[in-house]
Amino acid sequence: MFVAIENTPLRYAWGARGALGECLGDEGALVDPEWRAAKERGEEPPRQAEIWFGAHHGSPSRLVEPGERGADLARWIAADPAATLGPFASGFREGDGPRLPFLLKILAAGKPLSLQVHPSLEEARAGFAYEEQTGLERTAPNRTYRDPFHKPELIVALSDAFSAVVGFREFADAKRLVAAVAGRAGQPFAPFADRVARIASPEELQRVVAWVLSGEPEALAAARAVDAWIAADGADFAIERENLARIRSEFPEDAGVLTVLLMNQLRLERGEALYVPAGTIHAYLDGVGVEVMAASDNVLRGGLTTKHVDALQLLRVLDCTPMPDPRLAPEVLGEGCIRFRGEEPDFQLHRVTGGRVEARVEFDGPAIVLCLGGGARLRGAAGETQLRRGEAVYATPEEGPLSVLADDVVIASAGSGPAA
Repeated sequence: MFVAIENTPLRYAWGARGALGECLGDEGALVDPEWRAAKERGEEPPRQAEIWFGAHHGSPSRLVEPGERGADLARWIAADPAATLGPFASGFREGDGPRLPFLLKILAAGKPLSLQVHPSLEEARAGFAYEEQTGLERTAPNRTYRDPFHKPELIVALSDAFSAVVGFREFADAKRLVAAVAGRAGQPFAPFADRVARIASPEELQRVVAWVLSGEPEALAAARAVDAWIAADGADFAIERENLARIRSEFPEDAGVLTVLLMNQLRLERGEALYVPAGTIHAYLDGVGVEVMAASDNVLRGGLTTKHVDALQLLRVLDCTPMPDPRLAPEVLGEGCIRFRGEEPDFQLHRVTGGRVEARVEFDGPAIVLCLGGGARLRGAAGETQLRRGEAVYATPEEGPLSVLADDVVIASAGSGPAA
């Protein structure tokens, strides 16, 4: 069965104005009357940060089917797990219960997101259990673990450029950048530069991050001093200058910019991808991307935000091992068909393009298919459907492997079977 789904975008302060509408159009899965009205009146469009396709309680998709229109996808799945989840009906992992293990999003960043880290499965389970015992409401602003699941993720750039900071640089690279900044930033920057110069291990790097998170006046003064380097002429570290300028303009009193100096700073081209495993500090700065992840909303923030920052918990889950290159290369499965996947079996993302060759897309359990451009024809074991740009469907497990002929579609699913 192919079940059409839709959703309303989330309007976070960092969202790009009208970008989701430009990506998906206004006749498919994106339901945003405010954006459509602004478009018709020629007014400034509202911010559109994310649209979720999945069953996570934070923003579950809605069914479009006659007789089911507006029904919550999560409740629809829960009503018949055997039919809607197939091999995951009793839980993707032992103890999970019936749930969709992955979540698909389109993300549109007009301003930098917070510096953040996601916990491992073990950390999420322990943290969630502890906060449940304290009686803290799951929706409380100072709640850290809102569910007992991990949240590794990958994102593929849909805009011409997508800016991000992901993982820590090699120590030598970080020292070179910080030394260059120190040459212009002056004495207020010295306490940070001196600490960075002594980094020789992940443990020492973690101590520097802890100092940045401390909120000490010296750390804030060092962050402000970065402006002198940004303003200076120079062709070196061009991407870093651009990223830091954007961050400083949005967060002038946040020391998190110092952590960014220690991180990989990237500008993805359209179609390039990043993979963010548990424990990896990251922030998306600008651009539109399609994101797939384990279905969780556990976020530990470490700066560049007005939201709750739990420095102690962040430092506990933070992986300070340098990450040489966060980019994720796709597997080429055939003409016009590629697959992105990380280390976890919870999610994978197929992309079928070109519209010339029918691709066979294999997965276990259900899948969510979103048409990004042109049109698509999906043929499964039990049915067939067609999609136009911006439309999305939930494919139940009975459809099995899909035969896909498409101009541009993405297919989110779980990987190679239930996890241990």
